[in-house]
Parts: sequence; structure tokens; C-alpha cells
Amino acid sequence: MATIYDVAREAGVSAKTVSRVLNSDAPVNAKTRERVMRAMDALGYVPSQAARMMRSNQSGLVGLITGAISGSPDPTEASGLPDLYIVQAIQKMMAASGKILMIADTGGDSGKVPTLARAFAQHRVEGLVYVADYHREVTIDLSIAGCPVVLANCFDAKGTKAILPDDRACQAALVARILESGHRRIGFLTLDPAMAAVNLRVEGYRDAIGAAGLADDPRLVVTAHDQSQELASDTLTRALDRLLELETPPSVICCGNDEMAMRVYGILRTRGLRVPEDISVAGFDNHRPIAEMLYPPLTTVELPYQEMGRRAADTLMGMIAGETPDPRPTLVSGPVVWRASVTDMTPKHNLNQGRNTQ
Repeated sequence: MATIYDVAREAGVSAKTVSRVLNSDAPVNAKTRERVMRAMDALGYVPSQAARMMRSNQSGLVGLITGAISGSPDPTEASGLPDLYIVQAIQKMMAASGKILMIADTGGDSGKVPTLARAFAQHRVEGLVYVADYHREVTIDLSIAGCPVVLANCFDAKGTKAILPDDRACQAALVARILESGHRRIGFLTLDPAMAAVNLRVEGYRDAIGAAGLADDPRLVVTAHDQSQELASDTLTRALDRLLELETPPSVICCGNDEMAMRVYGILRTRGLRVPEDISVAGFDNHRPIAEMLYPPLTTVELPYQEMGRRAADTLMGMIAGETPDPRPTLVSGPVVWRASVTDMTPKHNLNQGRNTQ
């Protein structure tokens, strides 16, 4: 394998001149540079990336730690792939920036994170992203990486820069749009209240109800989650019945996610209720294999996973360049996706009104 000294002999220059051409750290006249480049081509010389890293402290590498690969659900499952979507968006951004993204999977064991961060440090990554599978607080230690760090879809108590879904704003936007369609009694079946996102979504629900000048009826918000999967269907059925048995039941039911909405469709049909003719249903996620395939297609709000990935990559690139990010979490909201599962209850304009009927 050719060395820098072989190139120098071939070009008739010093090894220092070849080094200047490679690193662009000192002026070299055009003819000499051309001679050196021709010599490298003739000898098949490949610059040592490790040596260049040592001199410039820029490896061109960015690390990413996730559980998305090992944690991907079976194709028959209805679950989404939030962390994988985030990873894909980060990969695209890094490729466009000329960076090489190195991905390490935890295998579902968060205890491996420090070891993976240490391995990335040994590869001299310029920055590191940790991607979580859902919006939650994490207690991982990434300081050993010795480089800028960004958290995606999660946050910590230390104030590490985080990119998060704006669950509160997303739920508020969905409920506001439903209210615009004429509904006034909106039920809400929630996921596990121990999840950070769930309480934010309940706050968003109440934000929209309050903004419309409606009274908050706490009976319309029911937890439909059970830690025991064996009891999950029974728990959802009981929660739905609590809403349907109210003296004034809701005209629309918001569900904690699209998968729950799919199951609510089925339960309603066993009750002889049609969606949306008898009762409307909305989801959360815009998990398209569910939302678009249900009949009628599901109204929902999109969790902006790809945009979160883009923001995470952009933020990290700025930090690598020396920028100081806003220490507050970056909240990313997504659009309401309106489909046929929510009926329009607004009064229709009478086309005959004002006509001479004589």
C-alpha cells in the first residue's frame, strides 16, 4: 500500500507538501497540487482517515443509540414504529450533510447505553443522538461520549437537549377541529396515566374544551389502559361502557392511539352502533396501516416522528459547529388528519331559504 512518502517521491516534492495538499492547511501552488494529485492517482494512494481525524479532530462520524432495530414489532402486529421513523429521518439528514451515521442497538437493554456511548467515544464521533421508543423520561448517562448529545422522543432530569412531540398541542388541535364540526360532548379514552404524553394530551383536550367556552365534565375522560394484556380488552370495554352509559353520552370518542380506536370500532359494532352515523371516533398517531384501512377511515392527528428526526439532526449539527441550543426541549407538533370517522354536525345552510316558493 502506497504511503505519503511514496507519493512525495513520485511527485518530486517533500512529504510535507503532500500533507499540505491532503489537509489544505497551507498554500500550495496549482501546478504542484496537480502533480501531487496525479501521483496519488497513479499509486492508488488512499489517505489515512485515522491520521486525518487525529489532526483535525473531525471524524465525520455521528453516533446514534436506539432500540428501534431489535424492538421492531412483528409484521402482524398493529403497533407503529416511531423510533425507526426518527432514525430514518436522522440518517437522511446526516447523509445530506456529508456525515456518516453509526447506529448501535440496545437490544432492549438500557444498561448497555454507557458501553455503547464509550464505544462511540473510541471512534471519535462528533455528536451522539439517543432515540427512545416513546415519549418518556430517561436516566441514561451519555456524558462518557465526550461530544454534543441530543435526545429524541425522550428527556432527562439533567436538561440534555431534547426533541419531543408536542402531545398537548396535537390533542388540542384535534379536539378543536372536532368542536368546529359541531360536536359538544367529546369523550376521551386515555392510555396509561403514568406515561408523560398521556397527561399532556389530557391537558390539550381540556385546553380546547375551555377555549370553546364549554364546561369541563371529568366523567368524559376515562382511563382505558391496563398493564395486564390479558385484561386489556375487558378494561377498554368497561371504559367505553362508562361513556356510553352517561345520561348524555358523547357524540364522539377520542382514543389514546389509533390501535385503541380500531378496537373501539369493533366494540361499538357489537353494540349495534355505526361509525360515524351513531357515534364518531378519532384516534391519535396517524398510523396509516390502521387509519387508512379502517372503514370508515379514521380521523386522527399525526405524531411528527420524521420531523422530530430532522430537528434532532439539525440541532446536533449546529452543536457540532459550536452553536449553543436553547436549553428548553424543542416541541414538534403534527397536523390533524381529517377522515370520515367523525361526522359533521354543523347546521347546513338551507338552499331554499329566501327563495320565492310561490
